[in-house]
Amino acid sequence: MKTQFILNGKVRLYRHVENGPWQCAAYLKGKDWRKSTKERDLSKAEDVATDWYTNLCTRLLGSENPGKMFVQAARAFLAEYEPMMRGCQGADPLQIHRDRLRHYLLPYFDTVHLSEITSGAVQQYRAHRLSEPERDMQCAGAQGGPGALKGWKPPGREAVENEIATLRMVLETAQRHGWIDRIPDLSDPYEPKGKAKPKLWFTPWEYRQLCDVLRRNAESPTVGRDKSEARQLRDYVIFMVNTGLTPSEAESLQYRDVQIIRDDGDEQILEIAVRGSDGVTYCYSTPAAVSAFERMAARNRPRPDDLLFSGQIRKLFNDILRASNLKLDRKGKARNADSLQYSYICFRLLEGVSLHEVAENCRTTVETIEKHYAVHLPDLADALLIDLRSEKHAAPKILRNGDDGNWPES
Repeated sequence: MKTQFILNGKVRLYRHVENGPWQCAAYLKGKDWRKSTKERDLSKAEDVATDWYTNLCTRLLGSENPGKMFVQAARAFLAEYEPMMRGCQGADPLQIHRDRLRHYLLPYFDTVHLSEITSGAVQQYRAHRLSEPERDMQCAGAQGGPGALKGWKPPGREAVENEIATLRMVLETAQRHGWIDRIPDLSDPYEPKGKAKPKLWFTPWEYRQLCDVLRRNAESPTVGRDKSEARQLRDYVIFMVNTGLTPSEAESLQYRDVQIIRDDGDEQILEIAVRGSDGVTYCYSTPAAVSAFERMAARNRPRPDDLLFSGQIRKLFNDILRASNLKLDRKGKARNADSLQYSYICFRLLEGVSLHEVAENCRTTVETIEKHYAVHLPDLADALLIDLRSEKHAAPKILRNGDDGNWPES
């Protein structure tokens, strides 16, 4: 006889013959209760047994029964969520929620009724997840997920909060079905209010060093297969630092998406059509990007639908960062192609361009620019001005991002 236990041992599933229907049994009010689930599939039999046990509790205990259980709400959530996410691209959100439920939430809340999930119970869950399983005395007997006892490492706060997000969606499902009146406060009362970290950009001195390395590499390639590829890499860096595009936006650009126009000051700039999920938005470069684009067009002789950059350009950029010892900042954090957009934002702010103009050109918000860039620049601006006075340069000239002798581009 094959036997399975669910609901923390309160319900026993068994069958007398191989491939026969599962039976369920429970002991309640001093009596054994049994029922056939009429299901041969174990997962379906578990659903039937859970509903049967809940209804049995309602009939026998009356007002003592606290209502639906968490496991029932979880199954209802997955049943509703699956058809809504069918055909989605990228990471499978249904599988992500299913894994969080199976590994962490269901083992902990397996025998818990929805009415018992309060703000305090959720906070105890956080403490349980961030505590070593053998030392967790508050939730003895609850499983800690795969590999909890051997080689256990504390999960990050973000991972735990993602699990709470899945828990919230399950409780919202229960509220829609009328199983609970309201959702408890799920916020973390001890969440650290850390200061926003600055983005990994290139300071003006580091960008000047990078341009010198790119120029030498274009003359005698050490990164890239030939001079054409090395020059394409140099123009990629100059193009990115003077447009504010993200790497993914730049890699999807075609030559027909870029036009050379004149701005209000009668200087040549690039008008770039950025195509995203919200339609077409336009990005406007600084004058220094024009010469880089003209060199690429003359060198590659492209068709209108050709891509500006190959899929290997990010790898080449990482190689040149390592060759120039600029891959890591002074704190050991690794830069990547996104650092070029971050550098554009910081350079424009140091030049005195308004937050609104920078945010609009980068398709982001003023709050984001203020939080991750503007608040970190005053000290650097003061140091830069001191350096410029010592070298007898004018600030507006040194910050032109590649269109004079101080910012090499050819």
